[in-house]
Amino acid sequence: MSGLHARDYERMLDLVMAVLEHDEPESLWHLMAGHLQEALGCDTVIFAGIRVAERDGYAQGWAPHSMGPDVSEVIRRRVQQRHPLIAYMEAAGASPVSVTQICDTWRNSSWYSEARRDYGTTHQLGVPLLGVPGELRAVSLGRRGDFTEHEVAFTARVQPLLLRVDRHVRELHRLRAAVADAAGATPPSGLLTAPAGGPSPPRHDLTPRELTVLGLLAEGLTAAGIGRRLTISPHTVNRHLEKVYRKLGTNNRVSAVLAAKRAGIVR
Repeated sequence: MSGLHARDYERMLDLVMAVLEHDEPESLWHLMAGHLQEALGCDTVIFAGIRVAERDGYAQGWAPHSMGPDVSEVIRRRVQQRHPLIAYMEAAGASPVSVTQICDTWRNSSWYSEARRDYGTTHQLGVPLLGVPGELRAVSLGRRGDFTEHEVAFTARVQPLLLRVDRHVRELHRLRAAVADAAGATPPSGLLTAPAGGPSPPRHDLTPRELTVLGLLAEGLTAAGIGRRLTISPHTVNRHLEKVYRKLGTNNRVSAVLAAKRAGIVR
């Protein structure tokens, strides 16, 4: 495997910081796609969810933005066409892989013709992500020209980071959606969002990651439970909690949740 350079690790750190400082879950997948597009010189990057049993799929984020919302229709068509990356993940394939490695007839397929016609891409690299029940998840990278050994090594090294970021984004989105779906009812727990036209709840300078951890804490999860939900270690959870306590002026989980409720950060 080709060794990584200092610049590669800088790109990984840039991605982490961009995600943790961003507080709009709906656009975080687009943000990650943009970073990957720049880091690997891709023409297209798509975060995809695939529901194999339903023969359906969707795009959750993509770059460039000019691809537009029709990207989800492309994913659905690829599911119907049984794109080789789907079979690879169904067979428990977990490492980043180029389509040419798993499909000898790639260039004779309708997938290749459509990708080349619509986006100018001649090569694709798939990065499987940890799925949710009943769903496969992956990042599809496309561009003109093959991916080098060094670039494949970079995607292999960044894959665990993408797994954790993807889990963080989905959890943050779930906490926000749980409040929005309450349809005016008082949510039992989780993060608060501002009412339409109203002011945003105070955040006490909490980062999106800290807000996510705090929201799960308010749901009654332990440090170990939060770690399992976000795919991080309990030690990392406790580091986030220490920062939450300091910013809220508390020193334990009970007082932190109570202070957050009084401040309108959680219910």
